[in-house]
Amino acid sequence: MLAGGCFWCLDAWYRTVRGVLAVESGYTGGHTEHPDYYSVCEGTTGHAEAVAVVYDREQIGAETILDMFFVMHDPTTLNRQGYDVGTQYRSALFPRSEEQLGLMQEAIERNQANWAQPIVTSLEPLTNWTAAEPEHQDYYAKHPEAGYCQVIINPKLSKARQYFASWQVPA
Repeated sequence: MLAGGCFWCLDAWYRTVRGVLAVESGYTGGHTEHPDYYSVCEGTTGHAEAVAVVYDREQIGAETILDMFFVMHDPTTLNRQGYDVGTQYRSALFPRSEEQLGLMQEAIERNQANWAQPIVTSLEPLTNWTAAEPEHQDYYAKHPEAGYCQVIINPKLSKARQYFASWQVPA
């Protein structure tokens, strides 16, 4: 479970990665039992927009998945990704086990060298995961011409391709 700002960006990237079996956009880390997009966007539920990434460990490792996460967003800005501001856009990792917690801590330390400012990505308990509404699943593929996709997502995808081109599934 990874939160790096708007879930549309992470969803768009991980769906193209070799070894990723499934991506689901959703909400986690909050106190409301049944959050929806509008309540999360208001910033009153405590949830973060996040993605659940399921991958084949025989094809890709957790370290690579996490390194991609740190390229796909700015982990040094507290509760903000570009124009998206609020705790719902925080940089956060939600481990499911002690093993994942360790891998995530190592990823933060490893990726700090790539950033001039301190990484503020939080490690939070995984609570209240709720899948986002169907219109938010695979949003980029459904709306590639939308302004947000053109202005925000496309540059992030271009940056990720520079670092991880060998992991892209051929189109």
